[in-house]
Amino acid sequence: MIASQRPSPALLFLSFLRLGMTSFGGPAMIAYIRKMAVDEKGWLDSETFRAGVALCQALPGATAMQVAAYVGLRTGGVGRAALAYIGFGLPAFLMMMALSALYVQTQNLPVAVSLFSGLSAIIVAIVANAAFSFGRSILVLWRDAAIATLAAGAFIFGVSPIPVILLAALAGLAIYRDKSFSPKVNALAETQKTAVPLMVIMLAAAGGFCLLFIWQRPLFDLATLMFRIDLFAFGGGFASLPLMLREVVEIRSWIDGPAFMNGIALGQITPGPIVITATFVGYLMYGPIGGVVATLGMFLPSFMMVIGTVPYYDRLSGSPGFNRAVNGIFCSFAGLLAYVAFRFATAMPWDLPHVSLAAAALIALIAGVDILWVVLAGAVISALML
Repeated sequence: MIASQRPSPALLFLSFLRLGMTSFGGPAMIAYIRKMAVDEKGWLDSETFRAGVALCQALPGATAMQVAAYVGLRTGGVGRAALAYIGFGLPAFLMMMALSALYVQTQNLPVAVSLFSGLSAIIVAIVANAAFSFGRSILVLWRDAAIATLAAGAFIFGVSPIPVILLAALAGLAIYRDKSFSPKVNALAETQKTAVPLMVIMLAAAGGFCLLFIWQRPLFDLATLMFRIDLFAFGGGFASLPLMLREVVEIRSWIDGPAFMNGIALGQITPGPIVITATFVGYLMYGPIGGVVATLGMFLPSFMMVIGTVPYYDRLSGSPGFNRAVNGIFCSFAGLLAYVAFRFATAMPWDLPHVSLAAAALIALIAGVDILWVVLAGAVISALML
């Protein structure tokens, strides 16, 4: 049931804007959204909020961003969902645009070269820790490990992530037939109708894609690629990085590997989801307009999926087939993250300073040090010592 209090549109936007300014830690921000929306503001009750978290975890895209949209949707429909979603993500977008502009101007300076060289070691540690944490929580059965291993092998041999994800879903349907999945929620609160607003958004997006196709084909290619990546990014923001790396660096060669890793590093020191790296990629390719287009392409599917699936999640969460397929997809992303850690590690110079920095960062992350402090400390050490 939805709590009795309903915020005004302005209060909803400003509340999520303020939260977005300090939203470091990716999925960890879900706890802070809950504290604000459930404990402090009383906009939702705990049961309704838990149902939304379960839904957003099952959907592709940046989970914390989607939870923000879910809270807005429950408080008064699609318009409020958009206000919460934009407010929560706007600080990260603006900061990444500023950092991207600064990067373009300073990337060849000696201090900047040392800084990003050291941060590449930090990124290896971050992705390795994410792969370990994600794998430990997902890979429980031998079947889970088998799907993850086969997925990692496919990526190493150059198979595109999207077919691997689809095959993992089919594998999940086939090999988890004897495993029971209980519904994630028993009942959801009544939801505002979303079909008509969703159709309007889809038509507007289709119109925007058509205009880009006619007048700016390179921007169209950028937008559609980011759109497609977000549609298959099961497992949260980190799941987008392997897809983006594969498509942007290895297949299309739009930017090189070191630049992409620098974008991830900048994404770690900004609030919001790590997938804000898309803004960096777009900016490097086509300037500010590229940053805007890449961001819209990356975040629009996540928003549409939330408002499109919330009314039907009762049935989906109780479907054995749905849960088997999602489980297979999650297992494949454990393999995907392991491959990305390997890919980043092979691209880094493994001399003593870089090895020491990566090892120290990994130990700090395992010990529970906040990722922001790990990145900032690594940046200072890199600038002074490398």
